Amino acid sequence: MLNKHTVEKIGGTSMSRFGEVMRNVIIGNRKGADLYNRIFIVSAYGGITNLLLEDKKTGAPGVYGRFAMDDSTWEQALEEVRRQMIEFNRSFVSIGLDQAAADEFVNTRLNGIADCLHNLTNLRSFGHFDHKSYLPQTRELLSAAGEAQSAFNSALILQRNGVNARFVDLTGWKVDSLPTFDEAITEAFKDIDVSKELPIVTGYVKYDEGIMSRFDRGYSEITFSKVAVLTRAREGIIHKEFHLCTGDPKLIGADKVKIIGHTNFDIADQLSDMDMEAIHSKASKEMEQCGIPIRVKNAFDPENPGTLISCDYVSPTPRVEMICGRSDVVAIEVVDPEMVSKPGYDYNLLKSLVDFKISYVTKTTNANTITHFVPSKKQPIERCLEDIRRRLPLASVDSFPVAIVSIIGTNMKIPGFLSKSAKALSDAHINTLAMVQSPRQINMQFIVHRDDFQKAQIALHKALVEDEQ
Repeated sequence: MLNKHTVEKIGGTSMSRFGEVMRNVIIGNRKGADLYNRIFIVSAYGGITNLLLEDKKTGAPGVYGRFAMDDSTWEQALEEVRRQMIEFNRSFVSIGLDQAAADEFVNTRLNGIADCLHNLTNLRSFGHFDHKSYLPQTRELLSAAGEAQSAFNSALILQRNGVNARFVDLTGWKVDSLPTFDEAITEAFKDIDVSKELPIVTGYVKYDEGIMSRFDRGYSEITFSKVAVLTRAREGIIHKEFHLCTGDPKLIGADKVKIIGHTNFDIADQLSDMDMEAIHSKASKEMEQCGIPIRVKNAFDPENPGTLISCDYVSPTPRVEMICGRSDVVAIEVVDPEMVSKPGYDYNLLKSLVDFKISYVTKTTNANTITHFVPSKKQPIERCLEDIRRRLPLASVDSFPVAIVSIIGTNMKIPGFLSKSAKALSDAHINTLAMVQSPRQINMQFIVHRDDFQKAQIALHKALVEDEQ
């Protein structure tokens, strides 16, 4: 049986505007007991994790990236992190942050990290220590610092504003034990009465398998899910800086898109595959299995109920719920007459993708051609292509940039959606390179030239969402 409380996650961009988040989300019009029965999982302030690790979009190295490359400028990079963290502290003084306490917290953590990295540098100089034995732990140590700061600050600010907030530090700072994930969460919450205090919890959790090793940059949503499941929350809420809409309001126009009021976990998986980050696919699984719905809300539009993601929702009327896509895609095309009617031909091809840890979004196949469409971000595609050519010496192996535009909905199993989509793209003079739809008919994917990515979304949204309304 589920409890009364909610578990709520606040992303990094929203955390950077914590004054507004406090007014809109955490306190708002609540008083007394209404402030409680909520648990907040917080991300690092916007840009801090990029500085600690590497830039998520460009790949530019931060402290970890430079340290891993044996680049001595990691010390300068760490000082830049300190400067930015203290600047965030300064920006929150007006809403109640004790800057002296906040700065001391930052300096203690970063000085400890600097000492640790100096010690590892000394060890490395002896030449007997393989970097594989300490770099994963180094990445874990660095990632934890951002969430530790934001959670510590948030608890201080809320206390100053009359809320009985508690800083829940799951980062394992200078703690020798390595519990399991479940043990770390259970131990932290064993003495917390959520009806009387408001836990502000770090998005990073230190545990035996390493949260970064398993989930990399999506770890805060994994923490959100695990806390919701282990505490048996009635609902999980993700506060973002935008609503989950029928399309990208910046691209299509805020006056043309509509908020998606209700959808299901199946659609959330499709959005995750499109890199939409509505909810990390691995985070949603346990909540789905436990029957805990997820609500996606705009942190700066608190009166709107947002989008509820539940287990069994299906739209009562056939409709397209979202037009989305991703342009960071490369097509890996293998053409080989030898594959015709040959059982298991694609085994060697997939073996190369697996060996280089390359996942694919979708694929197309015919008698002599198999094409996998893979995200290009941080993937060793050129090395993978060489490996495919080695395994399949008679095949023609090529790659080229493309984009995927996806039409998603819980109820699209009627004639017409496909033909309307194809006509909309044709009328916009967009050439469809490939089209993929499974028999379940919840997701139609059109492969187009990257130059047509934005134009395709606008055309499809008009034909399938705006004109239908």
